[in-house]
Amino acid sequence: MSESPDMKIVVETDGPYRVTGGVPLAKQIIEVDGEGQSIEWREGDRYPAQATYELCRCGQSHDKPFCDGSHEEAGFDGTETASRAPYLEQAERFDGPEMELTDAEPLCAYARFCDPHGQIWNLIGQTNGEEARGLVRHEAGHCPAGRLVAWEKQSGQPLEPDLPPSIGLVEDPQMGVSGPIWVRGGIGVASADGTLYEVRNRQTLCRCGASSNKPFCDGSHTSAGFKA
Repeated sequence: MSESPDMKIVVETDGPYRVTGGVPLAKQIIEVDGEGQSIEWREGDRYPAQATYELCRCGQSHDKPFCDGSHEEAGFDGTETASRAPYLEQAERFDGPEMELTDAEPLCAYARFCDPHGQIWNLIGQTNGEEARGLVRHEAGHCPAGRLVAWEKQSGQPLEPDLPPSIGLVEDPQMGVSGPIWVRGGIGVASADGTLYEVRNRQTLCRCGASSNKPFCDGSHTSAGFKA
């Protein structure tokens, strides 16, 4: 995964996310199976291309997903509380026969791709089988936040999906809520104080305003019933 140097997201103090570099923007919808379990992503409406735009971070804009200044009237406190530590320093490691799984739980965006087929934490122990290896790779790679990363033990390399540099606006019809801002393909995110967070292939930013791990999503949109 290489960084996309011309594309950048800046967290503005108690304000929106300022996106530069012409980052494509589209809805990304969680599709479920007959049992209501998350199985795949489906792209929804695409927004017209813009070189620069601002995305609402407080959850109160009347022009979602874009900022309309509502954060000022609401007195939004957007203080960033997320760890600045690299992903691997935050993650717990789960060892399997042929694959490993790393899990940074504070980054969870509650997309639930990790739940089918007995949950990924159990499947990792069955990766001496081809089917389990495929399921682990699928479930970890579909985690929008990058909380979960599958690793091939022999090479020591992460099994990352090939994601185009873009932003997805997550919609979760099964839960009846709108989810986070899905940052894909190595786009850098800079804090309000100018510090660059670790560049990763998959990250999710809070857009409901309720996360306790700002600027990243912690799944609070579900309990808050956030709808965009």
